[in-house]
Amino acid sequence: MTASGGRGTPTWELVGVRKYPLDAGEALRGVDGAVWVLVLDGDVRLAGDGSGAEALHAGDAFHVDARTAYRLTALTRAELAVGRLLAVPPLPSPLVAREFAERHRGIAELVRICPLDPACGQSLFAASYGGLIQAAMLQSLDEDERARQGPDPQIVALMSALDAHPGRPWTVEGMARVAHLSRSSLGERFRRVLGRTPAQVLREVRMRHARVLLATTDRPVEQVAFAVGYGSAAAFSRAFSAYHGTPPQVWRSDLRGAQRGESGAARQRHEGAEQHRRADTAAVDHGAADGRTGGDGHLEGRHLQGQR
Repeated sequence: MTASGGRGTPTWELVGVRKYPLDAGEALRGVDGAVWVLVLDGDVRLAGDGSGAEALHAGDAFHVDARTAYRLTALTRAELAVGRLLAVPPLPSPLVAREFAERHRGIAELVRICPLDPACGQSLFAASYGGLIQAAMLQSLDEDERARQGPDPQIVALMSALDAHPGRPWTVEGMARVAHLSRSSLGERFRRVLGRTPAQVLREVRMRHARVLLATTDRPVEQVAFAVGYGSAAAFSRAFSAYHGTPPQVWRSDLRGAQRGESGAARQRHEGAEQHRRADTAAVDHGAADGRTGGDGHLEGRHLQGQR
């Protein structure tokens, strides 16, 4: 195949994907050449020549090429989805993708439901597995490389500006200027780093500031709206309701009602403790009066009864 699988490389070609159950201590055998493996269940140990060994867990995936010697051993009872590959372009080997199933749920579910065994048959649909899996592995590699490089300084600077000035009349173009990026580059960075669009992130920042103002001040809703960047109370109310499922005034009333309820409960606990204290004091006084005529033994006994 010659279709691109990302980074200008040819697409992986899968011979098939089969499931292999392994008992604890059992090694994967009978699989030669380049492979892609998804740990469906359990824990395994991957050891390669010169690369040491590491434990992989359910949801992790890895790729090794035909030149890499490796040994895969089950640490617990495990199940693997193993794909044999042809026409594999040069890639790091072994290439491990942690939490592959969580990052690429659709592909992981596809492999679980219909591995490429004779029952499923070979088809154009089956051939597309290779490209899907390769693209997902390369995406995981890119994400891990960016994570090792640390946070994106331009996005960090922009997030600081949004948090410091939520009430500014922000636009995507204005946000891009602060980050020294084009509008399209800003959108791509936000989706890659934060998984959301600039508009979604701006709304989250404004809603967070709005909740603080509603909870900690008595400022009217209209003033809160202006403080967090909305031109009117109506526009703010619509945005707040869409985000929280309730209008801002109702949200504030519910919060303060809950706080009053907590205060009332604390007051009831205090009053109850005070009643117990008065009852104990009365019992002691009553026991003391009896003790003056009936002895210390009666005093102790009545005091204990009062406590009970």
